[in-house]
Amino acid sequence: MSVLKPWALGPFELIVHAEMHRRDGEDFDRRMSLISFDNSIEVSITTYLTLNPIQRNGVQYPREDVSRWLKNYHTKFDFFMAELQRRALPEEIEKSEIIWYHDHRNEQYHGGARGIPESRVLDEIKKAALWVFSVLFDVQDIEQILNDHIEQRLLDEGSWRERDAELDRLIDAEHGVVDIAGRPYYTSETLFAIDPAAYREVGGELQSEDEPPENGDTEDAE
Repeated sequence: MSVLKPWALGPFELIVHAEMHRRDGEDFDRRMSLISFDNSIEVSITTYLTLNPIQRNGVQYPREDVSRWLKNYHTKFDFFMAELQRRALPEEIEKSEIIWYHDHRNEQYHGGARGIPESRVLDEIKKAALWVFSVLFDVQDIEQILNDHIEQRLLDEGSWRERDAELDRLIDAEHGVVDIAGRPYYTSETLFAIDPAAYREVGGELQSEDEPPENGDTEDAE
């Protein structure tokens, strides 16, 4: 698997998060995918502009230009368009299209009425996010790197998407039921839905505490 520079990992993780939601395909996942891909575009540009020049192959920009570019989403993308010209690279996606995706994302984030993002929209904003990332961080074969990273993560995490009956029992015995919007939910159910990694961490800790001492040792043993 290709290794990315450490300063590129933040934007890349947003892309990974977005792509995993895109592949899941449920309504909630499609909304989260759109939001995360859009966020990754902004974070990629912000991260690049705030790097030390040594991390940008020595490229420097006037401080007043950087301040102006960092002002908002539109000015950040103005920088990216200018950077394409500086590097003599083609404009693969028009700025007007990316701003449309960004506005669509704002509707999702702030509770607008545009409904569930279409697969076509997710495919296009994914393409934009990968394009911006690959240009700024000089990464080749970004699609393959993304696929390899997700496959490895799924292998490492194994059945992270599946609940474990033993962990459910331990978590619920310790923490019981929580009330959300006037409705009762088991803590295990709620924690898994919000953060599967935390679900396994908490359950694992309780599992360790529940294990009997080795070799029949007790607290009174000398």
